[in-house]
Amino acid sequence: MKQLIPAAVIGGGGSGVSSSAQAMTEGYALGLFVRKTAKKADAEAKRKSSVETVTFTPAQPPQDAGAAAAQWTAGIQRGVVFAESVIYARDVTNLPGNKLTPQALAEEAEKLAQKYNLDYEIFDEIAAAEEGMGGLLGVGQGSINPPRMVVIHYEGAPGKVDKWGLIGKGITFDTGGICIKPKLGMEEMISDMGGAASVLGVVRILGELRPAINAVIVIPTAENMPSDRAFKPGDVLTMMNGTTVEIVNTDAEGRLVLADGLTTAIRRGATKLIDVATLTGAVLVALGDVATGSVTNDDQLHEQVVAASKLAGERIWQLPAFPEFRRQLDCDAADMKNGGSRYGAASIAGLFIGAFTEDKPWVHLDIAGTAWLERDKVWEVKGATGVMVRTLGELFTQG
Repeated sequence: MKQLIPAAVIGGGGSGVSSSAQAMTEGYALGLFVRKTAKKADAEAKRKSSVETVTFTPAQPPQDAGAAAAQWTAGIQRGVVFAESVIYARDVTNLPGNKLTPQALAEEAEKLAQKYNLDYEIFDEIAAAEEGMGGLLGVGQGSINPPRMVVIHYEGAPGKVDKWGLIGKGITFDTGGICIKPKLGMEEMISDMGGAASVLGVVRILGELRPAINAVIVIPTAENMPSDRAFKPGDVLTMMNGTTVEIVNTDAEGRLVLADGLTTAIRRGATKLIDVATLTGAVLVALGDVATGSVTNDDQLHEQVVAASKLAGERIWQLPAFPEFRRQLDCDAADMKNGGSRYGAASIAGLFIGAFTEDKPWVHLDIAGTAWLERDKVWEVKGATGVMVRTLGELFTQG
């Protein structure tokens, strides 16, 4: 089947020809997405559209047809890269927890880095202990599947000192640990590594488009499981940067692994930081599944991220970083505790991560409400969304 779409439908023309073609391509490709399943009757053919070719034609021929055609082609090519990177992130997120262990996620990252000839490091539990990654090790110690810290280096501008640090939460399954979650809906916790999948989608964009930036991509990955070895309330962990943390809630584990992730990025030269995480149920209460919550210590960097999100059509809503929220993390037994009141909990969780930025510009993106859908939307299907791949792709490839 062939399909003809007039450019006027998506506002093509003028300087927006390329961006219009990109937007149309992304929407079309992502709207055709079909989730992989383990059904016996499932087949890869179901994921292939019956549409063989799509022809885009301007409603009115532009004055410079050659230049417009080149812009259309460039926009479509860019849109294909962005859409395929989102689909990649969706597929990784949708994998069941017994298939995607921390080791398997690390191997997936390794495979992606090798595909694009990028340097990488993978820390197993022994190497993580040598580095003092107490947050990562504490969260992962209850599982038979040990944790991993993954680092991918992208050097697109070797002469520049500026380096992005992009950290994605990679909890491949979250039971809540000793503070175990209710059984209803726990199967959706396969998505607790949605932040890791999104940053891997961004790695794919970087590898394909090769923008002139430097970035270190960090994925702390673990399973949060209850067992006789699991960390428990009242324990005190020493984080990678030496900060001690009293555990008051083992289901507040994402912020612990992210703290070590930020330190890992900073020690590898990151000058500005973005973390992406399915961090709190509180952000879902506040914003539903329609917007990603953000916390920042730098308005200028946050404005850059929001501007990119508007290009991508992904909503971000800034949450307050009031000092009263930060004081919720004060502790008698250690430097900090890993939780506070449930009131303002999304901000409090973000501010825990912010305590590990070493005063670097930083934006936290809480995708707990937007990384996974319980029902289909227009161009997003039930399950993993790959949210923030396109926003961060725009941020890293503009200009």
